[in-house]
Amino acid sequence: MNTSPINLFTNQARSEWIRLRTLILLRWMAVTGQIIALLVAHYLVKLDLQVGLCFIAISISIFFNLLAGFILPGNKRLSKRAAMLSLLFDLSQLIVLLYLTGGLSNPFSLLLLAPVTISATALTLRPTLILGGCAVVMTTLLVYFYVPLKFQNGEIVDLPELFIWGNWAALQIGFVFLSGYARRVTIETFSMSQALAATQMALDREHKLTVLGGVVAAAAHEMGTPLATIKMVATELEEELGDNADLQDDARLIREQAVRLSTILRDMGRTGKDDLHLKRAPITEVLREAAEPHENRGKVITLLVNGLPVEEHIGRLPNLPRQPEILHGMRNLIQNAVDFARTRVWVDIAVTETNIRVLVADDGKGYPYDFLGRIGDPFLRRQKKKKNPDRPEYEGMGLGLFIAKTMLERTNATLVFANGTATAAPSPALEFATGAMVSVIWDRDNFRGTEKIDPQNNLVKL
Repeated sequence: MNTSPINLFTNQARSEWIRLRTLILLRWMAVTGQIIALLVAHYLVKLDLQVGLCFIAISISIFFNLLAGFILPGNKRLSKRAAMLSLLFDLSQLIVLLYLTGGLSNPFSLLLLAPVTISATALTLRPTLILGGCAVVMTTLLVYFYVPLKFQNGEIVDLPELFIWGNWAALQIGFVFLSGYARRVTIETFSMSQALAATQMALDREHKLTVLGGVVAAAAHEMGTPLATIKMVATELEEELGDNADLQDDARLIREQAVRLSTILRDMGRTGKDDLHLKRAPITEVLREAAEPHENRGKVITLLVNGLPVEEHIGRLPNLPRQPEILHGMRNLIQNAVDFARTRVWVDIAVTETNIRVLVADDGKGYPYDFLGRIGDPFLRRQKKKKNPDRPEYEGMGLGLFIAKTMLERTNATLVFANGTATAAPSPALEFATGAMVSVIWDRDNFRGTEKIDPQNNLVKL
């Protein structure tokens, strides 16, 4: 299994569309700097500059800013085309100023990197390539066409040609390096934001399911007495209407439907009873609940304690909170193991005085060794050339593990990914498992409660 590196040429990743107000603010800062630099160069350094033409170029930028501010709202999000044209205007205005002030012999030519870098950060690939290409062409023209710098006494500032071409080469390298670096950061930020959004959606869904189960259980409890009354009355009517077969059938139907409704409500609320004792459950029950959706997928899931079947364990195991983070995180890890396993998956529990460790292992091929250090990154996927016969139902790897890792780390868990006997938390279960393994380790102090539940099912602070 090969993993695909970050693709700098993807045309999907893009940060949030840039606001008009942001570009206007940056342009005002540029205009202020240009005016100060022009005045200092002319009056303090005594350079003989085309002040009138320079101020015309700066005035055009000021006019453009004022026009954009009056016509469009400041919080408008610019499209890719509008943002590219705005940055191209800034690049062209800067090129004109450099043409009037010595070309690439002007040290402020370094500012040409700004529009290209902003494009690589805020826009997609195509606008960035267009803007970068324009920057390369314009800087090349500045090597040959520019107004030389000279002092007011007539002395010309003549720099060696090697310096000019060196500055040109540095700018080209800067275009490539800074835009590539900014692009990589943008793609990583884009991927992470999408993965975190998916994690939050999964967590919200788990919370809603938990709350819904509690509501259904409470409804079943409250409706128990009326349904029992309906069944009792229907039974009595059925006995008293023995002479009328039609009415007796109606009474029997009422009783049967009341029984059916009671059963439906009980089944819907069996996992979400609004009982505070079920807010915490033995660790074996929490893991069974997490593994339940994957028990009928053709793989055997075995729950162990210190490498032995749960039925053979003697002694009391600690309770875990039935938090959505723990349930959904462990469910994702078990799903990943079932997807990769050949026939068997083991969930092994080990408890010490200081920590609780849950090991999820399978008998599949395991993680690629060059892949281990990157597990848990969002959207880490294989370069898939053909359907994988080992995992026909699953084509990617990364987001599910990222969600599991993020959720479990919210509960102060530490996750260790390994293969075979290389895991950092060995146990007898490793004798059976040869594939991928992940250890989820909690400090027991995290689950030492500061509350207890009284006989009336109320939380009491200790």
